[in-house]
Amino acid sequence: MKKSQKEGRYGRIYKQIEKLLEPHDNYMSAMATVAAVLHNKMDWFFWTGFYLLDDNGELIVGPYQGSVACIKLAKNKGACWAAINNNETVIVPNVHEFPGHIACDSKTNSEIVIPVRDKNGKITGVLDIDSRDLDSFDEIDKKSLMKIVGLIN
Repeated sequence: MKKSQKEGRYGRIYKQIEKLLEPHDNYMSAMATVAAVLHNKMDWFFWTGFYLLDDNGELIVGPYQGSVACIKLAKNKGACWAAINNNETVIVPNVHEFPGHIACDSKTNSEIVIPVRDKNGKITGVLDIDSRDLDSFDEIDKKSLMKIVGLIN
């Protein structure tokens, strides 16, 4: 997909999600809506969902679309924990080369993980998106998905 096409699609998706989430006061419902729209509008998204930090500091699966997910992710391993621990979005061109990769589905080859923050800026979880293709995600995905995640709160 060309850069301008991808930016245009994300722009339309942002507007759709923004409208769907107005008004909302339920964090979980907002995440479910975001996961469903993204998963069904972006044909290269194989698994689209959220992992949430619980009261014990564990990373537990939240709303998602796609194949069966790992219920709990091993602490401080994989891209989801890297995004939390480094306080930044992580793009993984090839998950098989990522140190500590957690393989919930062997069909995943690349992923992007965006921290989710509460209204005070504290990380409460991540949006994790997997693709069957290598090198599926770029700066357009990063910028656009960070903006979409901002709609949740």
